[in-house]
Amino acid sequence: MASTESGKQESEGDTRLAPDPFTAVLPALAALGAIASIATINWTAQERTPDRARSKRKASMALRDLETCCLGLQEIFRRFLRNPRLFAGEGAPASSPLKFGVHGPRVSSDSARLFQQLINDVASMLVLASQNAFDVMSAVEDGEVNAPDELFFGFGEQQERLNKLIQSRATLKASVETGADVATRLTELVRQLKKHRQD
Repeated sequence: MASTESGKQESEGDTRLAPDPFTAVLPALAALGAIASIATINWTAQERTPDRARSKRKASMALRDLETCCLGLQEIFRRFLRNPRLFAGEGAPASSPLKFGVHGPRVSSDSARLFQQLINDVASMLVLASQNAFDVMSAVEDGEVNAPDELFFGFGEQQERLNKLIQSRATLKASVETGADVATRLTELVRQLKKHRQD
C-alpha cells in the first residue's frame, strides 16, 4: 500500500503545466492555410514583370517538396489527435473556444517533451509550407504548371474551411479534427497539381 501511495505522489510531483496547445495548433493551421492559399493564384495572377520575385527551383521540385509538407502536416495532426489531452482540449469544457489561455492541463514530463518536439516540427513545417507554396504559385504564374480552374477551387474550399474555424471561434477539438481532414485533402490536391506540370 505504501509503495502505491509513494508511486502516486511521485507521479503527481512529476506533472507540470503544459504550454497552451493553441501555440502548436494555430501555426499548424497557418501552415495548412499557406498551402490552401494556392487557390488565389487562379484569379490574382497577372503578367510577369521583370523585377518579380522568382523561384530558383523547378516546378517539379517545388511540387514534390510541397507534397512532403502536406504529408508532414498530416502526421502532425495525427499526433495531435493521438494526444487529445495535450492538443484537442480533452478535459476542458467542450464549448471552450480556440483561444489562448483556455487549455493548459497538467502533464507528465514525457508529455511536456512531446509538446516541445511537436512545436519544433510545426515551426519547421510552417516555414517550409510557406516557401514551397510560394514557389508553386510562381510556377503556375510562369506557366510551368497549367491546371484547370476546378483544381484551384478545391484549394479554395479548404481555405474557406480554415477561415470558418477562426470566424466561428471553433473549439480546439473541432479545429484539430478539421485540420487533420484539410491536411489529407490538400495532399490529394497537390498530387493532382503535379499531373499538370508542363515538362
